[in-house]
Amino acid sequence: MASNLIVRNVAPAIIQALKEAAAHGRSAEAEHREILRAALPRPARRSLKDVLAAMPDVGTDDDFNGRQADVPA
Repeated sequence: MASNLIVRNVAPAIIQALKEAAAHGRSAEAEHREILRAALPRPARRSLKDVLAAMPDVGTDDDFNGRQADVPA
């Protein structure tokens, strides 16, 4: 999923820092991608087992039994 990102009104000091950071042997664009990737980590995915195990015990199976309505026969 390729996209373009335009960031306006960036302070000159930040622009200079980005240019200096690009001195790692990568292009400035590649350096910017790496900075964004590192700054915005995705949370680790949890297994269904872990999600279910983390659910609190809040009742019993009887809580799900339907109530019998008083219906005249």
